[in-house]
Amino acid sequence: MTHKTKGIVLRTIKYGETSVVVTMFTELFGIQTYMVNGVRTSKKSSAKASHFQPGCILEMVVYHNDLKTMHRIKEFKWAYLYEHILSNVIKNSIALYMVELINKSLKQPEENTKLFYFCEDALMQLDTASKTVTANFALYFTLHLTHFFGFRMNDDYDTEHNILDLEEGTFVHEQPIHPNFIDGEQALLTSQLLKVMQPYELEDLKLNHETRRKLLYRYQDYYALHIHDFGSMKTLPILHEVLSEG
Repeated sequence: MTHKTKGIVLRTIKYGETSVVVTMFTELFGIQTYMVNGVRTSKKSSAKASHFQPGCILEMVVYHNDLKTMHRIKEFKWAYLYEHILSNVIKNSIALYMVELINKSLKQPEENTKLFYFCEDALMQLDTASKTVTANFALYFTLHLTHFFGFRMNDDYDTEHNILDLEEGTFVHEQPIHPNFIDGEQALLTSQLLKVMQPYELEDLKLNHETRRKLLYRYQDYYALHIHDFGSMKTLPILHEVLSEG
């Protein structure tokens, strides 16, 4: 049976001479794997292959069978054609970080349309974001993505509760006995980031590269504490290198 669904490309692997295997986060079926044949045979096919770069948002007609782990795409086209993400090194690096984070966080192939629309909107907002918003975007996305997986941090920061316990996801007044906590300026900035509801509000946060780097690594620790086998982000060192030069 065929279904019409949008999808965000998370990962593409070459298969054989002309095909690719694509991991996608779909609107209707959650994370799914598709075999796409004949997209690497000619210049015309190469244009089709460009649709399957990580972060691309497609509108598709797909064959789906709950009993199968790999499916096929009957038709595909752009659902949103980026102006900057595929050509701007900084925005592309952030988008690659975002799709890796989605891929590492999604464990089951189940429908999660609210999460899909959040991710779709975030990628589109990144595409048109200003320089300051872009620089802070990975922080925003990393914190707010947790809401959909049930371990969002509680923004209960105040002058007494000013230490973020990463194991509990809440601000506390005493330093925990374990090493998984954030304090000082990083705790205050995390509270400010949690208050950001829309990406354009990131314009008001003036952070330097080193502060962003430290925060993203601590947030990676937070994910690793709450998602089994999360590991480490391959795109994170690359992202920091690109942002430091931007």
